Amino acid sequence: MKQKNLFIAAAALLIIAFLVGAFYYRKQQAEQVTQIASQNQVALARPDAPSFGNADAPVHIVEFFDPACGTCRDFYPMVKALMAEHPGKIRLSMRYAPFHPGSEAVVKALEASRRQGKFEPTLEALFASQNVWVQNHVAHVELIGPLLERLGMDMGKLQNDANAPEVATMIARDLGDAKTMNVTMTPEYFVNGKPLPSFGFDQLKTLVGDALVSANTK
Repeated sequence: MKQKNLFIAAAALLIIAFLVGAFYYRKQQAEQVTQIASQNQVALARPDAPSFGNADAPVHIVEFFDPACGTCRDFYPMVKALMAEHPGKIRLSMRYAPFHPGSEAVVKALEASRRQGKFEPTLEALFASQNVWVQNHVAHVELIGPLLERLGMDMGKLQNDANAPEVATMIARDLGDAKTMNVTMTPEYFVNGKPLPSFGFDQLKTLVGDALVSANTK
């Protein structure tokens, strides 16, 4: 009986030690990401990135995203709703991080749509039909043509713009910035330069709320 109690006590101590170690590891990781963000603001907020909302808003959300990412699709309307709750006070900048196989070609088309003033409807159409052109986590750019035609896009211009060297350069820069910011999955959010302490919409909402308070606004 005594030996059994000792075994239980030892197991409990091991579990406690593991939990404490995991807590401090996560804390260290969060502090490291925060430090990286504070030291690399140029790589975080590029002025030519697609953006929504008031350019002078006191709260700036930067999102690294992939249009082929299911969680990016799910979070997008929630982030837009959060912006609507605080009109004029939140700006959202979108940074390209095409991590899924085949997604870079889709991102090129998305960026090309911006040259026709159709970035937002194109992004929303891609998210809405994601199950059509993303199969087994692979993006198939050849399947998005009919979706974009419905938006009244000049398809010849879209193809030319998607193949423009400056578009490829922009995507490569965003991927480089994602690497600098230690972004390995999408979506990844930063609020006024601060990363999420852990992933989740509630965490994003809390960070935005804190930023609004710091800016003396509601």
